[in-house]
Amino acid sequence: MTRDLARIHSAELEGIDAKLITIEVDVSVGLHCFTIVGLADKAVSEAKERVNSALKNIGVRPPAQENRRITVNLAPADIQKAGSQYDLGIAIGYLAAAGMSKVADLENKIFLGELALDGSLRPVRGVLNIVHMASRSGITEVILPEENAEEASLVGEVSVFPAKNLSEVLDHLENRKLIPPSLSKEFIGSLRNSEFDIGDIKGQASAKRALLIAASGGHNLLMVGPPGSGKTALAKAFASILPPLTIDESVEVSKNWSAAGLLSSENPYLKGRPFREPHHTASLVSIVGGGTNPRPGEISLAHRGVLFMDEFPEFHRDVLESLRQPLESGEISVSRAKGSLLFPARFQLIAAMNPCPCGFYGDPDTECRCSASEMFRYQKKLSGPLLDRIDIQITVPRMKISELRSAQRTNEESRDLTQKIEEARSMQKERHDRLGLKAVSTSELNSRECDETIALDKDADDFLKKIFDRSPLSARGYYRLLKVGRTIADLDGSDTVSSAHLAEAFQYRIRNN
Repeated sequence: MTRDLARIHSAELEGIDAKLITIEVDVSVGLHCFTIVGLADKAVSEAKERVNSALKNIGVRPPAQENRRITVNLAPADIQKAGSQYDLGIAIGYLAAAGMSKVADLENKIFLGELALDGSLRPVRGVLNIVHMASRSGITEVILPEENAEEASLVGEVSVFPAKNLSEVLDHLENRKLIPPSLSKEFIGSLRNSEFDIGDIKGQASAKRALLIAASGGHNLLMVGPPGSGKTALAKAFASILPPLTIDESVEVSKNWSAAGLLSSENPYLKGRPFREPHHTASLVSIVGGGTNPRPGEISLAHRGVLFMDEFPEFHRDVLESLRQPLESGEISVSRAKGSLLFPARFQLIAAMNPCPCGFYGDPDTECRCSASEMFRYQKKLSGPLLDRIDIQITVPRMKISELRSAQRTNEESRDLTQKIEEARSMQKERHDRLGLKAVSTSELNSRECDETIALDKDADDFLKKIFDRSPLSARGYYRLLKVGRTIADLDGSDTVSSAHLAEAFQYRIRNN
């Protein structure tokens, strides 16, 4: 006797958000056919072939009544379904509807996994996002491929059952041999985010000071200098002094990477802050995200980490201008004909560029070969509104051979900088927690929060008024100047911002004004 109809749960990704999908399987007498409905793409439609072969190869025989009509509905029907994660759910639903398996209590379970033709399970993307959704939806169990188990266990609020193949799942559901749940492991953040160490970079004391301020407050940084001055090395070493990820930040970042299919059984979640380095020929979609089945772009993969853009003016103009929204709000809205999706993008922009096309404008040793018009066109590639969003802008000079030979590498420098950054971040966290603010770093404060949290002494207040009156400082630039000054004060261990702190902060914006 058959049950005729079975309902089982799976999930679909929309951007980085997971949606609960109900798989309804109906088995009835009629001309033999296997139909999948509910806005299924090619990968989902082909599931019937994988399910059929997997069932045959694990020894499951079809019912005696061979003339059967199988209809699989993926509900809600108005959500586009893509990917191979429905295979396992469709197979279990078919066996339940056809009365070929005595499975029970399917309501509080989510099934994920692609079926190989021999019945083994292959990993799928977006598992962390789906398990996170399950914890909010009251789902108590998730059954998935073994390779996805450690990634899923990062949430810790849902029982995760990893299986190698379809036979193990059936044995578990029929209580013949239970699958032991995957145990949550203690999260340990990486103490180093980069193979480069800032202590390996000789000299460049002013640039290192700017990196210290940027890392302490989460500020964006632009480095301008001739070829070979060390801009790329400084940017890569910047990741080595960033504070380690917390578990909440790791979940945030790993959800983006899981949705993009970049996690694996060897790297089930991110332990260190991401460092993304797109080439200047990268397309708009690869940077901001999107596509036919929208996925996170480079700015979302760099969430809570660093987006390094070398040869900054060489990026396409539409790519550069697309950075304006996420640099301000910490998220990017991707609009398509099918709808709009929101991706998190709270990254630190570290950009590097030459002062002119040949790279030697202002260099004391090498003559610049660029004409005035060439320099003007080159520098106009960066719009004023974009530069206004970059808090710290510095010049990185080329070092002389005598400086390279005399300067010493030191590990103490890296440890000292890291300690200063941790102390400054601790001051910020204590201040933000006391005032009930959600901002992680000073750079995330909005204008109202700046007015509430940043205290100026009288000299600093007078100095700020003079700056605003005598320079073309925008309202955005005013608040960004305040935030950099607040970070410098934190590095000095000061509760109030002085005129000296603001003066140093202002010198980092002179290029923009």
